[in-house]
Formats: sequence, structure tokens, C-alpha cells
Amino acid sequence: MNVRFFAAAAAATGVEEQRLDVAALAGTKPFTLAELSGYLVESFPVSASGHTPPLAEILTRCSFLVNEVSTRNLEHQLSPGDVVDVLPPFAGG
Repeated sequence: MNVRFFAAAAAATGVEEQRLDVAALAGTKPFTLAELSGYLVESFPVSASGHTPPLAEILTRCSFLVNEVSTRNLEHQLSPGDVVDVLPPFAGG
């Protein structure tokens, strides 16, 4: 799975993209968007940027795209080939 971070999420993690092995994380059970969020919070406990809140705080306001489709269902099951975009609220127009 490929996780892409945008805007404040990228600033908080210090990376724009991260590859994850879903099978290694989940074993034989389903791996959900909620579990991915928890894993990301554990992986990035402090912000990489002095002026950006930690990822745990940012994720509470984020929306997610899974394979370019918006989802708010945190129980959405993820697959190894999925692309998940982490999108904080954007300002401007």
C-alpha cells in the first residue's frame, strides 16, 4: 500500500509518501482505515515541523481518498495495492 501525505500532514510527518506492507501489519485479518490511522500516529508521534501540530491532531480533521475515492468510513478495508491519500483541510480557493 502507498500512503501519500499532503499539506500539513506532509509537514507533520516530514515525508510525502510512505510504502507499507499490509500483510506484515495485518497478518490474515482485514486492515482498516482506522487501523492505518492508528499505525500512522504511532509511527509519527511528534511533528517533523516546529510550526505544525503532530499528525495525531491533524488526522482528526483529515479526509481520506482510497484509490482516488473519498471515504469517511474508518472501517473501510484496505488492500495491498491501495493508494491512500491523507488530506488535511485546505484554505484558499
